[in-house]
Amino acid sequence: MRVSNWTATGRMGGRMKGVDLLNRRVVTRGIELGRVVDVILDEAAERPIGLDVRCRDGEHRFLPLATIRIGEEDVEVDSPLMLLETDQLDFYRSRGRAMRSTR
Repeated sequence: MRVSNWTATGRMGGRMKGVDLLNRRVVTRGIELGRVVDVILDEAAERPIGLDVRCRDGEHRFLPLATIRIGEEDVEVDSPLMLLETDQLDFYRSRGRAMRSTR
């Protein structure tokens, strides 16, 4: 399988690859909600659609890419309500591809 080569623009304008997001803290107003454990890509494994976040309660949740801001060290969201429940994560995983599985 091939590695996805997508990049994102961070807050400071720098470019980063999906692997750069792995293990980053997901925070809202400085409070850690969880950590990024995978990037969910579209079906063709070319563009990211969201993040698999392992939350502090041990559950995995889906975080849509459109809801995040990429900081220098963290992934920021306006509200913890942006993290969708496990069944939504399963929905996006079944219709997309996990970045870790494309490497």
